[in-house]
Amino acid sequence: MNKLLPLLAFLLITQASFGQTSQPKPLAAKPSPDTLLVEYVRTEPNQELWLQPGDRLNVRVKAKSGYRVSLWNKHPLQELQAAQNKGVAGLFVGSYIVQPGDKLTDQFLPVLVDDATDAQPYTVYGTKTKVTILNPAQPMYGFTKTSSAYMNYGLGEDRLGGAKMGFLDSLVRVQITGKIGRDYRIKLSNTLSAYIPVQQVQLEESPSTFTGESLTSSWSATGDKPDGNYDYVRVAVGQRLPYTSYLDIDPNRLIVDIYGAVSNTNWITLHRTLKEVKNVQYQQVASDIFRVIIDLKHPQAWGYGISYQGNSLVIKIKRQPEKLKLKHLTIAVDAGHGGTNKGTIGKSGIPEKDITLQIAKLLQKELQKKGATVVMTREEDVTVDNSVRVKKLRESQPDLLVSVHVNSAGRAEVQGTSTYYRHVAFRPLSQALYEEVLELGLKEFGNIGGFNFALNAPTEFPNALVETAFSSNPEDEQKLINPEFQEDMAEQIRKGLERFLRETKRRK
Repeated sequence: MNKLLPLLAFLLITQASFGQTSQPKPLAAKPSPDTLLVEYVRTEPNQELWLQPGDRLNVRVKAKSGYRVSLWNKHPLQELQAAQNKGVAGLFVGSYIVQPGDKLTDQFLPVLVDDATDAQPYTVYGTKTKVTILNPAQPMYGFTKTSSAYMNYGLGEDRLGGAKMGFLDSLVRVQITGKIGRDYRIKLSNTLSAYIPVQQVQLEESPSTFTGESLTSSWSATGDKPDGNYDYVRVAVGQRLPYTSYLDIDPNRLIVDIYGAVSNTNWITLHRTLKEVKNVQYQQVASDIFRVIIDLKHPQAWGYGISYQGNSLVIKIKRQPEKLKLKHLTIAVDAGHGGTNKGTIGKSGIPEKDITLQIAKLLQKELQKKGATVVMTREEDVTVDNSVRVKKLRESQPDLLVSVHVNSAGRAEVQGTSTYYRHVAFRPLSQALYEEVLELGLKEFGNIGGFNFALNAPTEFPNALVETAFSSNPEDEQKLINPEFQEDMAEQIRKGLERFLRETKRRK
């Protein structure tokens, strides 16, 4: 009997005929009444995939030991020894590099399973998730749908989500080179990709011959009026290209990489109205990466924002406040959690949301006594999504932000206080807060950087998060629920803000 049934039988099977039960269902009927023992067929990751030639396709099949298993193109899958699979036999795995001639369009991936005898032909089984192989000759593009679309480095996640690469303005044109589940893979440069949620991108309706590259033109740097708050660097790039940015220290500078931009800049105009921008320059660091370098006058960065005006990328740099005293500044205070988001709960039964709100209100009073203008992200026990908090903060444009939280651990002996920052230029704020809070006699848990928390993500103002103490530790929790300790904590956070301002003033 011919063991090679035409694959056309698989291609003619409708989606409706594919099994909806927990067991994989053959995609093509076989004449033998015997049943092959196949538990599952899946891709890794087990999600909808869009791939390109050169991408790696990983497949796992759980079936009876001794079978012959291969992909639709006869690429074999190898059975692992039972010792490699916790003593369980029958796990077949394979890794295949997609080739230019491979074609799959929104299909369940076909896998051929054979009992390795001549008793019956192979049967075609399929995954429960679909696979599409993109045609690199027809690049796919889309546009960001929001002014806060975010890019991740990869697909890894924890309770804080994936590690963020940066944020993009609306209507930024991105080239899509793949899809894994709920994320598009986008090309930034010839050597760098990122991942962006599907819901944040609108696909172009039809394939375009217009590439994601553009020439820069001459650009300028200018400042607000003397009593204004910002300097501006404007770079015309022809279309809304993706970008990333970061603050560097020693020297203090802002770096912005524009992907797909090629220099055609012949001059840069710097105006006398600049107060925070010391110098600007650029480098073509790769054939498709245009780097903007902005040197800052002060050793402490006070924040920046990036957006498009038309096809010009506008980088808005916050000036250092004229007077580094609380009474001249706007301070944002964030009480963590709230409403249905209770946060951690210790043995006392008092949720984190109540403790943080109490400390935040006490901190508000402390700051107002010093004459500061205070912006609160919440003043009641209400649910406020972190994205809403960040939007409110960006609209209010505070000079500083401190977010108040309570920590928790799986082991009761873990205790102490800690502060968190994401951007290294904002570490001095978190360190000043840390030093002052430690005066309460709490144990050290650390000053922690690169923290992937939503309220540490904004670049528009220096920000830090204070994990006051551990509710999971009995000793710490008794302090946290003590009104006197809450007052002391608010006072020390206020002192930490003042310490940061004094140290900033002394830095040369």
